[in-house]
Amino acid sequence: MEKDAEHSSMFFLTKTLEFPPVTNANSEGLLAVGGDLSTARLLLAYRNGIFPWFNEDSLILWWSPDPRMVLFPEKIKISKSMRKVLKSNQFRITINECFEDVITQCSSINRVDQEGTWITKEMHAAYMKLHHEGYAKSYEVWEDDVLVGGLYGIDLGHVFCGESMFSATSNASKFAFIKLAQDFQKEQHQLIDCQLHTSHLESLGAEEISREKFLKILQRKNK
Repeated sequence: MEKDAEHSSMFFLTKTLEFPPVTNANSEGLLAVGGDLSTARLLLAYRNGIFPWFNEDSLILWWSPDPRMVLFPEKIKISKSMRKVLKSNQFRITINECFEDVITQCSSINRVDQEGTWITKEMHAAYMKLHHEGYAKSYEVWEDDVLVGGLYGIDLGHVFCGESMFSATSNASKFAFIKLAQDFQKEQHQLIDCQLHTSHLESLGAEEISREKFLKILQRKNK
């Protein structure tokens, strides 16, 4: 899915706190354009299976793709090599110790076939606010007291909406993702939302499900 898309027929958001039905999304999953990144709007979006994704020179774009890439925590796949890493003392994990460092690293790391970053200054500020208000969570991976990997996302209680991860050394982001899945399995979280398909996520056990099924799980505990 390209982050830049034709949106002349899309729903343009106003100051009113609302989104159109997700079934209005186009074939790529683009649902709406505009609005803001206030905490209230972001939480409304995530609780309804919608997330922002746009380039720095673009209007805010809101997405709800079908199918949806997710991981059921109990289905996490751990390779033999990663089992060795998990048993070793190479890495240690912390939670919410340096959220801003994680999001900064995620925004600056070079990614294949991607120019620039979608984590703009506006996005950075919005997710820092979500973090301070207790909604955004980070997992940090350390090697010899150096931050070498991590991930962050929005924790809705029963569903974790993953946003981005980074790895400055081999296996660091995998380590964070596996630890997240293991913790959520223990805590009986139902789902980790991975948003879009990648072969990397698939290798770790993530799978595509219909948007309808995803929304049913998402809305079980929404208030």
